[in-house]
Amino acid sequence: MENLQPNHNSPASESTDTQTWGYSDRESSVTASSSYSQSLIPDEDSATPKTQLLVYLIPVIGFFPSLWTLYRRQGSREQLAASRLSITLAFTWFLGYFLLATGAENLEFFGLRLLILNSFLTSGYFLVSVWLIFRLIQGKSHRLPGFSRFAERVIGKYLS
Repeated sequence: MENLQPNHNSPASESTDTQTWGYSDRESSVTASSSYSQSLIPDEDSATPKTQLLVYLIPVIGFFPSLWTLYRRQGSREQLAASRLSITLAFTWFLGYFLLATGAENLEFFGLRLLILNSFLTSGYFLVSVWLIFRLIQGKSHRLPGFSRFAERVIGKYLS
């Protein structure tokens, strides 16, 4: 741990009766690294609050604050990523919902099948959003492997 042996090589120990307790280079590097790691811990003021990210991930409702965040182009990297993901999920759900509902209205034979598929799509959107919210609460990543990358390329290109 600490090297608390007298440091006989220092000039202060030779000139006085009191012993100077020197610390090894390892000790000074440990204190430097611990102060460095403490500076990496974000302050509560600078960290993005989880509640704000949770609002972005609420199905349908989170679309509007997400759009506002990207429109202003202000926010942390984490906020912008959650906003892009939320907008991409909501837009994909709405487009699929609209196309399936239109197809169900116009096709008599496939109408019921398309409505059932529409309900699966809506249930999937809500379940994925709730799953992302639970992952965010647990402190895990709120990214979807292929979907987040797509959101960053497409939405990031036009809105941020």
